[in-house]
Amino acid sequence: MTTSRKKEKQISKVPGRKIYLLSGLAIAIIILLVWAFPFVMSRSAEDALIRIPKDATRESVNDSLSKYFGPRFAGKVMSIASFPDNNPAKRYGSYLIPKGSNPLSVTHRLTHGAQTPVKITINGFRSLDNLTSRISAKLDFPADSLRRILADPEVMSPYGLTPDQALALFVDDTYELYWTASPEDVVKKIGANYLSLWNDKRRNRATILGLSPAQVMTICSIVDEETNAESEKGTIGRLYVNRLNRGMKLQADPTVRFALGDFSIRRVKGEHLKADSPYNTYRYPGLPPGPIRTTGKTTIDLVLDSPANDYIFMCAKEDFSGTHNFASNYAEHQENARKYQKALDARGIN
Repeated sequence: MTTSRKKEKQISKVPGRKIYLLSGLAIAIIILLVWAFPFVMSRSAEDALIRIPKDATRESVNDSLSKYFGPRFAGKVMSIASFPDNNPAKRYGSYLIPKGSNPLSVTHRLTHGAQTPVKITINGFRSLDNLTSRISAKLDFPADSLRRILADPEVMSPYGLTPDQALALFVDDTYELYWTASPEDVVKKIGANYLSLWNDKRRNRATILGLSPAQVMTICSIVDEETNAESEKGTIGRLYVNRLNRGMKLQADPTVRFALGDFSIRRVKGEHLKADSPYNTYRYPGLPPGPIRTTGKTTIDLVLDSPANDYIFMCAKEDFSGTHNFASNYAEHQENARKYQKALDARGIN
């Protein structure tokens, strides 16, 4: 056989080999598509937050997925995540699975995705125990662990606060934290916002009033309990500063309610004023040991920027508008008080 005929025979075999290879590749792709079809086309029916604790197992992850998406969908996810390096049980954290996700994307989210931040909104909490319980309910640690840290003077010292003033650290705001955050992480996050709020400008304004940031926070907490009307928050804040400067007792009704642990009291009476608590500002002079609730930037700025006044008395208005009559002398205050007491009696409020 001549050399040219051999070459022609070899060339004629090449297309045949290509056909076999292409056919095999096509079959492999078809098999892959058939296998992948249910993993791509299946969709989650709702949003779900999947939490994977530190001691999670593949079984517990599967149970969590089944709870929201059903066992068939969960089985597909766990089938994809069957490789050792793909074990979602090792991914301690909290992950939001959006509605419409397929098993492939869910597996990737649980094994390679970033955690979904948890939003914590602080707004007018009147109790540190209640506040720490609410925070811990959204994060992965017990409430008493955060409470213990806040009771440590060394932890509170960098913020210029004492454990009694711990509520001041939690400025009313919305914070984002990971579910896996530790109590120390929470204090660091919340504390950074507190220090940012109390910049040099606000600290200087507090100094002009003769107050520390912690004292301003305590006054603002009382102001927030006295009224929701922003138009008079600065006036009330100044009134309490006036009383402090004159060496008068604050005699603030909200502090009595706090001392008694009962904010449902509408009419503070003589029997209430007997409460033997450092938070009872009818019995003890000066500011109470700490805030009686959390407060926010708006109230802080209203108090710091409030114009000077000579008021030392205040009484709720008789129209029950939630605002107050102010007085700079006792005789005028007595008249305001009589009008309010008469209105209370007319409504049968005890």
